[in-house]
Amino acid sequence: MSPTVLLLFVFVATFAFVIVGLYYAATWLKVSVQIPSAAAVAGEKGDEGQGPLLLREEGVSSISFWAGLLERFSFVPNLGKLIADSGLNWSVGRFTSMMLLGGASMAVVLSRIAWLPWIAVLGGAAVAMLGPFFYVSSKRTKRFEAFEQGFPDALDSLGRAMRAGHALAAGMEMVAYESAQPVSGEFRKVLEEWRLGQSWDQALEHLVERVPLVSVSLFVAAVRMQSRTGGKLHEILGRISEGVRESMALDGEIKAISAHGKLTGAILTAMPLGIAMMLNYTAPGYLDILVDHPIGKYLIVGAIAFLVAAHFVMRKILDIKI
Repeated sequence: MSPTVLLLFVFVATFAFVIVGLYYAATWLKVSVQIPSAAAVAGEKGDEGQGPLLLREEGVSSISFWAGLLERFSFVPNLGKLIADSGLNWSVGRFTSMMLLGGASMAVVLSRIAWLPWIAVLGGAAVAMLGPFFYVSSKRTKRFEAFEQGFPDALDSLGRAMRAGHALAAGMEMVAYESAQPVSGEFRKVLEEWRLGQSWDQALEHLVERVPLVSVSLFVAAVRMQSRTGGKLHEILGRISEGVRESMALDGEIKAISAHGKLTGAILTAMPLGIAMMLNYTAPGYLDILVDHPIGKYLIVGAIAFLVAAHFVMRKILDIKI
């Protein structure tokens, strides 16, 4: 059987197996939820049950059968929000299809290696299936970091506009069209929601839902307090901007200190592989027992799995939050 035919057969079989499994699981659990748009520019308010705030909506998937199947599960809205937070213009159906295709393709490639045990094939397929999820999560983290870097300048621009006598709407419009992405895009959504009839409290609350950062929560709280009690909002914005910059400077110092530990972890992870390659070069045949012995291949796969797990554990320990 040719590799192309084998790949097609495994993909179709895996696709059918997953669809049937999801269908029966959903029927058994009887989960029925309404799925919001993964690329909707504003979130829903959970307590009030409001729909999407802007007029444009996108479905879960362009394939009606796949969309109807995904709509049965409660985790799909969380996937949609994850994709929307990352700034990618993907639908949930496309995202899940990429995960399925990646896992099936990797399973076919690894199954062609006769030496690998079945557990290694399954592990490689699982890692490939989670590849799109890790990519989207990384894009989400980088987008939030970029937002936090540009947020102090946006607060300063808004504060200068209000100090000059402009209203909040004029200052928000200035930030929405003059700041860099992704700050300008988020403020533009707030401004569009307000123009479509939402109050400032509702529009800013949706901003907090889309960008769950402490600095954004402080900004929204300051605007709300000023609208209720009055005061000099531009002074408060200046203090928030200064605090965000100090927090970013502290975060940079922590990353610089933990960089040594992360480099040490990477070296320790690569060292066993380097030693094995050196042994195989200087003493050919010394490690052949791991290949020839029936248990040897399981030991190799287990060692690689533990090395990867230890690497991520060390990075998690050094990931200090402030």
